[in-house]
Amino acid sequence: MKHLLSIQDLSTGEIQQLLDNANNLLANKANMIDQGKTAALLFYEPSTRTKMSFEMACMKSGVNILSFMPETSSVTKGETLYDTVKTVEAIGVDFVVIRHEQEHYYDELTDIQIPIINAGDGTGEHPTQSLLDLLTIKQEFGQFEGLNIAICGDILHSRVARSNANVLSRLGANVQFVAKDEWRDERLPYQYVELDDAVEQADVLMLLRVQKERHNKSYEFDDYLSQYGLTVERERRMKPNSIIMHPAPINRGTEIDSRLVECDRSRIFKQMRNGVAIRQAIIQVYLNQGGYSYDIAY
Repeated sequence: MKHLLSIQDLSTGEIQQLLDNANNLLANKANMIDQGKTAALLFYEPSTRTKMSFEMACMKSGVNILSFMPETSSVTKGETLYDTVKTVEAIGVDFVVIRHEQEHYYDELTDIQIPIINAGDGTGEHPTQSLLDLLTIKQEFGQFEGLNIAICGDILHSRVARSNANVLSRLGANVQFVAKDEWRDERLPYQYVELDDAVEQADVLMLLRVQKERHNKSYEFDDYLSQYGLTVERERRMKPNSIIMHPAPINRGTEIDSRLVECDRSRIFKQMRNGVAIRQAIIQVYLNQGGYSYDIAY
């Protein structure tokens, strides 16, 4: 596989191998250093966790990073995404990580020969977030088959919801959505349930950030927590071994009560830790194999 653009690009076997590789990295059982390799991280949208975890993953793999900020680049002079990527390819980078506001931005990059890793395309997909979420769930439950997963929030605008629902269903989990009527995406083939039912049934309650930047600025979110968010009262009704997840950044007091962000069943910061390992595993596959392979030994 030349690029990682969608979680659908990966077979279930490839996904399981990446999860195993990431767990080995977390256990310090791997030491794969690619001295002299270089990555370009092209982030056209703001990012904290994804960008910094890719940077950390690169550093842990011995990969140099080319700095890029759209506001100080030739983007301000009208340079296209294609020409920017062709430029970094021409000057010798080994792979490129891209986050862009345009859904399916990669459709215009079919001539690019170096690997492209999608770090989020508009409201399209976020494959590396899905992989770190899968790693977190597997660490908790050991498998995916039969798990009840409730993905709750702004489904219509969420690339995380799309990627996760697809891959979790393929791996045998039962996926349901929770959303306000106007935030539903009827193009996705999943059942919608009420949050008060979901909190009692779910093994994994996956909350989504309310993407205020994608909504009318006059929209009021003051009552969102009580109506659609995870309150302390709702958390008390969750199953004993169920967990809370969130891709972050977190709107404390909107999609989740601030007191629950670091509660015993929260795995939010563990997801962030896992993000470095899964991205390091992805980077090492592409740099050492030029595409996916099972020949990685630890």
